[in-house]
Amino acid sequence: MYQYDNYDQTMIDQRVAQYRDQTRRFLAGELTEDQFRPLRLMNGLYIQIHAPMLRVAIPYGLMSSKQVHKIADISRKYDKGYVHFTTRQNFQLNWPALETVPDILAELASVQMHAIQSSGNCIRNTTSDQLAGVNANELEDPRPWCEIIRQWSTFHPEFAYLPRKFKIAVTGSADDRAATQVHDIGLHLVKNHQGEIGFEVLVGGGLGRTPILGQQIRPFLEKKDLLSYLEAILRVYNRLGRRDNKYKARIKITVREHGINHIRELVEAEWVHIRKQLELDDKEIQRVKQYFTEPDYDASAADDQTFTEMQAHDPAFARWVKQNVVDHKVPGYKIAYISLKSPTSPPGDVTAEQLDVIADLADEFSMSEVRSTHNQNLVLSDVKQGELYALWLRLEAEGLATANINTLTDIICCPGLDFCSLANASSIPLAKAINERFDDMDYLYDLGDIKIKMSGCMNGCAHQSVGHIGILGVDKKGEEWYQFTLGGSSEADASLGERLGRAIPKDEVVDTVATLLDTYKELRLEDEPFLATVRRVGVDPFKERVYADN
Repeated sequence: MYQYDNYDQTMIDQRVAQYRDQTRRFLAGELTEDQFRPLRLMNGLYIQIHAPMLRVAIPYGLMSSKQVHKIADISRKYDKGYVHFTTRQNFQLNWPALETVPDILAELASVQMHAIQSSGNCIRNTTSDQLAGVNANELEDPRPWCEIIRQWSTFHPEFAYLPRKFKIAVTGSADDRAATQVHDIGLHLVKNHQGEIGFEVLVGGGLGRTPILGQQIRPFLEKKDLLSYLEAILRVYNRLGRRDNKYKARIKITVREHGINHIRELVEAEWVHIRKQLELDDKEIQRVKQYFTEPDYDASAADDQTFTEMQAHDPAFARWVKQNVVDHKVPGYKIAYISLKSPTSPPGDVTAEQLDVIADLADEFSMSEVRSTHNQNLVLSDVKQGELYALWLRLEAEGLATANINTLTDIICCPGLDFCSLANASSIPLAKAINERFDDMDYLYDLGDIKIKMSGCMNGCAHQSVGHIGILGVDKKGEEWYQFTLGGSSEADASLGERLGRAIPKDEVVDTVATLLDTYKELRLEDEPFLATVRRVGVDPFKERVYADN
């Protein structure tokens, strides 16, 4: 993984010192709330219902075990002993005291982490595929390109005050696990007819109040031109993006209002002027790539037969392997998902004690690295198949072996009214109720791949618009109601969910989910996934059943 050089460390340390003085001046009454607000947002600090919330960047979701231990320690010292992982591979502290945030940032800086540009109208944390570098279907590892983008975008003077926040995702696999089509810019590593690898560039994707899928602005971009083309897009957006209405300020609205063809013309014209100035040479590309070289894998790992034997011996282990373990590009190694969707905790939450265990397990079993995912789970990416049973036993003892990845209870959920000052409705209690209602694992496995995504407001932090089942909380005269959508996807077959009908009262949400599942079981063809059934028959049969008695 990338390691800070002296310039990186100095930059982060100086920012901590600046923010410490800004916080001191605010607490002393020398800065007003309006003056302090943009300063705290530039350092990832929001004000929520009960306390401040600090969002910390995890570039492309990659953490060292040392960093994970530090996160655990910070959550014990400055928070309530747990953290929350988000859908953009970051983590959040929900209870820090405002006056302690500079100390938190200083501790983060000691392990090469920060909260810079994790909020505000700037280029946010660049995200990627959680299986980058280890999955067999990858054209090329996207992480070096994410790091190049991170270094270009951090503190970029022209893009510090954009019309609205800006998000970039990069994937090197046809299996899009990075939700690139719902980002402001999505980058796909692709091969052209000459066999050269470059980027397909999408622009104008996004969720929230107006969900829109990104459109292709350029089918193939040479690697050397990556930063110049990104800069051209940002310059055009910075000029055209609306600043009179924050709900219409995202680039997705700019593209929709001007049309992709006109935006392409403007970007290409801008690119002509700056292309040579920002050209990436091979030396710079190799400088970054050296941090992402392949580890020294053990060739004898493929000879171990205990992996197969233990699955036959222990059905619970076999179920966990089936749901939470995926193939690695290197024979003898596997990729293990750690589900943060235990029935006993809110989706995406993990305790300090569990984080310490995960960090220790990463040291012992997975090259000292941990990855965060877009689905609010964690990954150990380089586990010898012969050591999976020992890993599973340790996870099981810590309540971290829930075998539900990609099942109904692997719910993506925002904090909702429990924490967020923007929320209209609850999310966490409903996720718990769904977990309790559908706790039969055999039933979940029979249903197969079903992605529920639930947000407590129109900002859509849980990406409900691209859920197989999307649930959106709305306020009706002080009461919590929920709108359902069906048929969404953020993967390679991306689609926006279609609205089911009128909103459902809170006390009927779990029953509505049950009705949707019963309808699916009646309508599906043999082994047909939920999403395929919805796309085949449409929303109407589900709508008729849900609203049959009303």
